[in-house]
Amino acid sequence: MAVLFTAVVLLVSGARTGAQEQHQSYTVTDLGTLPGDSYSTATAINGSGQVVGYSYIDEGYQHAFLYENGQMKDLGTLPGGSWSEAYDINNSGQVVGVSGTSSGQHAFLYENGQMKDLGTLPGGATLSTANAINGSGQVVGYSWTSSGNAHAFLYEDGQMKDLGTLPGGSYSYAEDINGSGQVVGWANTSSGYLVQHAFLYENGQMKDLGTLPGGDSSRAYSINDSGQVVGVSGTSSGVQHAFLYENGQMVDLGTLPASHSYPYSRAYGINDSGQVVGD
Repeated sequence: MAVLFTAVVLLVSGARTGAQEQHQSYTVTDLGTLPGDSYSTATAINGSGQVVGYSYIDEGYQHAFLYENGQMKDLGTLPGGSWSEAYDINNSGQVVGVSGTSSGQHAFLYENGQMKDLGTLPGGATLSTANAINGSGQVVGYSWTSSGNAHAFLYEDGQMKDLGTLPGGSYSYAEDINGSGQVVGWANTSSGYLVQHAFLYENGQMKDLGTLPGGDSSRAYSINDSGQVVGVSGTSSGVQHAFLYENGQMVDLGTLPASHSYPYSRAYGINDSGQVVGD
């Protein structure tokens, strides 16, 4: 039995007044797929309702898409590549993601109908990925370096800047950037290769956000224009909990009521109103 997946958009409207919840309506729109297959995934949407993601095609490879005006457009690949995935779009319609190339995979910026190769950090010739873009066109992600480890990067003004690592660490990954150019992600620490901490990069410095009490690792996935950060952290009980970081404090967002023995949560996104989503 085949299981088919297609990208969807869920539109939610409605309101609550006091303790009384008024009617809420939900519309799920099937975005379809690119010609030739039955699978697609939506990864981001901007303020104008443009959606990006990736869909499989005839040749069995995935291609990045832009969905607008009821149509799914194939964004193609970088020269020599056979696949691509789009991860974010800003309100100007600029799209970022990753594409195969003739020698590996590179971060791309798609604008004005063209997919631009953002290259890599020095020495990391074969691998980079762009994860997010802000309204100013600043792009963040990660790239391999000459050391053989990945480093978070900030791409602006045609240049890819190495954001470095936390003290004593060897690798870092940037996940999101806000309108002020603050960057969040995660990096390993001096405590070991597998001990990762969420970071906030601002004013040329990478700040360790630590963990929830008793936890050993954390990752930051999203930041809003107020500088509020969300992600996931280990806890003293040994399970992961979603966190909200603001005013210098990491707050445990808890979990949904659960009867099983592993009640975890993870936060992946936050908007400018401070609403948080995750699982």
